[in-house]
Order: sequence, then C-alpha cells, then structure tokens
Amino acid sequence: MRKRTLFFACISIFSLLIVCTPAGQQKQGTSKTEKPKYLWFDSEANFERLSSKDSICYYLDKAKATGFNTVVVDVRSLDGRVNYKSKFMKETRPEADWDYLQFFIDQSRKRGLKVCVSTMIFLGGRPATHRGIVYEDSWWDGKTAIEYTPEGLKDIRNDSTKVATFLNPALPEVQEYCLKFIRELLTNYEFDSFALDYCRYSGIETDFSDASRKAFEAYIGEDVPSFPSDIFTWEKDEQGSWYVKDGKYAPRWYEYRAKVIHDFIGKVKQEIKKIQPSVKLEYWAPSWHHVLYRQGQNWGSSDYDPSGTYSWATPHYKDMGFAKYLDAFMNGAYLEKVYGKDDPESMEYAFAKGREILGNEAVMLGSIYALHAGLMEDATYVALTQTDGLVVFDIVQVIQYNLWDVFKRAIEKAEK
Repeated sequence: MRKRTLFFACISIFSLLIVCTPAGQQKQGTSKTEKPKYLWFDSEANFERLSSKDSICYYLDKAKATGFNTVVVDVRSLDGRVNYKSKFMKETRPEADWDYLQFFIDQSRKRGLKVCVSTMIFLGGRPATHRGIVYEDSWWDGKTAIEYTPEGLKDIRNDSTKVATFLNPALPEVQEYCLKFIRELLTNYEFDSFALDYCRYSGIETDFSDASRKAFEAYIGEDVPSFPSDIFTWEKDEQGSWYVKDGKYAPRWYEYRAKVIHDFIGKVKQEIKKIQPSVKLEYWAPSWHHVLYRQGQNWGSSDYDPSGTYSWATPHYKDMGFAKYLDAFMNGAYLEKVYGKDDPESMEYAFAKGREILGNEAVMLGSIYALHAGLMEDATYVALTQTDGLVVFDIVQVIQYNLWDVFKRAIEKAEK
C-alpha cells in the first residue's frame, strides 16, 4: 500500500470558516447544500478485497450508510498498470470478464454516490522488485527519472530505496503518454471528477538528466557551467546526515520544475474541457506547501507569493501556482493533532493555512488519513466544519479499525 510520509507545516496562522457546495459547483457560497464526503478506494491496498462484484457492492453499501456521498476509485497503480479496459495500457486484471471501473460507476450511480476517478500519473514501476511497465519495455529507456544523489547520478529504476519508479515529467513524450490514458478514461467512461495523484517529481533529487538540463538552460536563457553542482550540492551536517546546500541556480531550478507540473496540469484541464467538460479536476497533495517545491508542487493561488518568506522561492514562483486549473484541492492534513489553530502541527492550522494559500481559486477539501484511527471522529468534524468537504484515505483502515460508526457519528454531528 502507498505510504504518505508525514511532515509538519511551519508557517503563519490564517483562519477562515467557509460553507460551500460540492466541489466545482461554486467556489464559495452560503448554500446549505450537502458537502462532498469522499471515501477513497486505493487500488493497491484493496486489490484482493475488491476483486469480486459482491465485495464492491457490499462496501459501496457501507459507504452510503455511513454518510459518504462520493467514492474515489483508484484505477492506476504504482507499477503503471490500470484497473479499467484499455486499448494500449497493460491491465492489472486482464483475466477479468467484467470492467472493474464501469462496474464501480454503475453501482455507485444506483446508490446515489458520485464517482471520482483517480490515477497515479508519473509512476511506472517498483524499484525494489523491478516490476512494472518501465522494466518490461525498452521504450522507457531514457524516460525514467535520473537522481542526483550523494553517490552520484543514478537511474531511479535501480534505486531499491524508492517506493516507486518515477518518470521524467519534463519529457514531452512522457507527458503525451499520460495524457493518452487520461483521454481514454474521459472518452470511454462517464464520471463526476478526476483526481491527479503523484503528479509531481519524486523529490529534490530528480530529474537531473541531460534532457532536463537542456530544458532548464533554455528556460533561463543561459548555460549552466557546472551541472548539477550549480543547482545544489550534497553536504553533511554535524551528525553526519546528508542535506542539500542550494547553489547559484537553485531558486530558478525550483521555479522551472514547478512550471513543468503547472503546465502539465493546464494541459489536463484542456483535455477535460474538450472531451467531458462536466468533469471536475481535483488534486491531492500534503498540506505542507512550503516544502513541496522539492517535488515541483505549487498547489497554491498565483496570488500567494512565498518569495518574501523563503529563500528557495523566486518572485515568479507564485506564477506557477496551479490552483487556477483545479475545481477542488484535496488538502492532505495527515497529521497527529486535530486542534490548535496556532499549532503548525495541527489539522486546524493546516486547513486554515491551506485556505490562505489557495485563496478563492479552488474549493478546498479536508483530507485525513484513517491510519490515525483515534483522531478520526474529531478530524472528520473539523474537516467538515472548517473546509468545503471531507476526503478519507483509505477504506482499508476504515475496515481494519472498524471506523464505520465513528465516521457516521462525526458526519451526523457536523451536519447538524
């Protein structure tokens, strides 16, 4: 199952309570229309559980009875395979005589549930086992991320410490490959919203390929004489741990990478408008915006300018904010405290800061991690009363810790 690493936000407080209609219907308002309440069905953790029609129906019934009104159906896994009928993608369940995604959609409709389809974007394999599409076809040679590590440059396909093999988002052929399966989904299925997951760089260490160097030099209009050390160098602290020391070109580099992700999301939005314009575009990311420049993720408003606070941000970094393309942002407050509007480690703080960063450019949904089972009642209440809706990741923990009644109680309390 995917693991989302916990970080803790360290930014100033900003509090705002908003009542809003479901994602994308209006960005701010005073309507008392029911807020969206998403339950996520992860493709990795629930593969066996959701391998039969009866099981899918059973858990959709549970979701509906608990008070959720939207399900997130994850249809592309870490290895790059898909859980739907595809003409060009390798399928996770090729032996199935029924369409997993279409069945999910049909059964959700029968229960009055909306459907959000989620795909992992720039992923294609598992380095630990060398399994996945990037290990099976030489076409992927030169298209996976090149890491700059303390030991030197390496292809992420050969880095067994990584959970997933990332592609290089800057390559036009990689972007076109991803847009192709997005077009296929939009053309062949009718659903309510589409969520981008892992639509980013793997981390600060990627991508340092020759292609990325040339693209960056073209972007800034000059040669980088010593690449990658002019971007940053790896240094050791007093405890012997490695850290990044920014070089001359680091802020422009972070700006460039954010632009790559910004521009790709803009392309996805265009495809949605052309093929199925009623579909809402959504995006999940952690709440700690101030460290996500390392992954090229500026999910904020173009009016939110971090350059006055952080040395890594140029004055143009704000222009790479992609909230303007989103109907809803899933603000992942995967934290271990619920309350404390002045506490950077609390969900309340994360949601308030998220609203400041997003401005009015996107609906904000409070996304919480059901692994923190003991927090779920309060976390659900805070998400539903202090954001525009609720996203619960993932159903596997809801089942494991038997949280159905907890969520039902919290939803009913919040909606009173």
